[in-house]
Amino acid sequence: MAPLPQAELVRSAVQLYRYLLRCCRSLPDESIRQHYRHHIRQSFKVHADEDDPERIQQIIKRAIEDADWVMNKAFCLETLELQELMLNKNLSCMVFGSFSDVIRK
Repeated sequence: MAPLPQAELVRSAVQLYRYLLRCCRSLPDESIRQHYRHHIRQSFKVHADEDDPERIQQIIKRAIEDADWVMNKAFCLETLELQELMLNKNLSCMVFGSFSDVIRK
C-alpha cells in the first residue's frame, strides 16, 4: 500500500516536504499527525544544506519508504481497533442477549 499515489512524482525536496505533509493528513489521530509533522519539519531542517543530487535522491527514496511504512502501520492499527470494537460489540450482544433470556424465564 503506497502512502499516496503521487509518490512517484516526487523529485525535489520541496515536493517531498509537501507530499509528506499530505500523508500526515490521512493519519487517524491528531497527536500522531502532530508527531510526524514535527519529525518531517525537523528532518527537513537537518538536511536543508544537502547539495549532492545523488544524496538528495537517496533521502527522498528513504523518506517515501518510511512514509509507506508509517501509513501501513496506521492502517493496520486502525483495522485492528475496528475489529476489536466489532468483536467486543458482538460479545456484549451475545452476553447481554443470553442474560436477558435468563431474566425472562
